[in-house]
Amino acid sequence: MTISQEQFDDLLGRTALAALFYYPEVTVENGEYRIQDDVAYCLQAVEGLPADDIERLGQAVARAIADPTAYRSELLALVVELAPPLSE
Repeated sequence: MTISQEQFDDLLGRTALAALFYYPEVTVENGEYRIQDDVAYCLQAVEGLPADDIERLGQAVARAIADPTAYRSELLALVVELAPPLSE
């Protein structure tokens, strides 16, 4: 299955939204929050990728949610690597 650029854009949008609503203190105060639920939501956008790529993306998404400033470049580089080339 080929994953489109739009799906990768959706992944980035979902990750950005999850990062906006991420508060580490919620995890401490409310044991119900799990970052993996947000990661799973983000990865829905690129279902069909090989398992190895999904695992790499999941780790990068989790880091980008928890600390966007430190890890957004890593996530973007991985998306560029996995996404189809932009047509001219």
